[in-house]
Amino acid sequence: MQGHPDVVDYLKDLLRGELAARDQYFAHSRIYEDQGFTKLFTRLDHEMQEETQHADALLRRILMLGGRPDMRPKEFTPGATVPEMLQKDLDTEYEVRAGLRQGMELCEKHSDYVSRDILLAQLRDTEEDHAYWLEKQLSLINMMGLPNYLQSQT
Repeated sequence: MQGHPDVVDYLKDLLRGELAARDQYFAHSRIYEDQGFTKLFTRLDHEMQEETQHADALLRRILMLGGRPDMRPKEFTPGATVPEMLQKDLDTEYEVRAGLRQGMELCEKHSDYVSRDILLAQLRDTEEDHAYWLEKQLSLINMMGLPNYLQSQT
């Protein structure tokens, strides 16, 4: 099946973003594990796996539409502290959310409703799970203070 070139190109860009998000979560989860924050490690390891699933869905759709995927993740710099890592992850989710919304509009413009639905499913996951959880963690740090928050994550 031949997809619209603008949609395929946009899906390729989204794929690169998902790969970067996956790698960022991978790095952050392993840093948390190394620091003994097992609850953060477990959650971020789960997020990494979900980002891999998002990337897989995009990759499969690109291939189905006759495109050649670009598997180079966008560049990112891991955070240095727990609050910085959480904030970087949240910023990434906000970027992903904006990209998914724009991609959905593009898909509708070109009547590619299957791709739009794939992006909608990822948008729901981004907003209702990933970003929501990260916002809660940063809120908890503000309410509890960083030392109490970190103690609760061991």
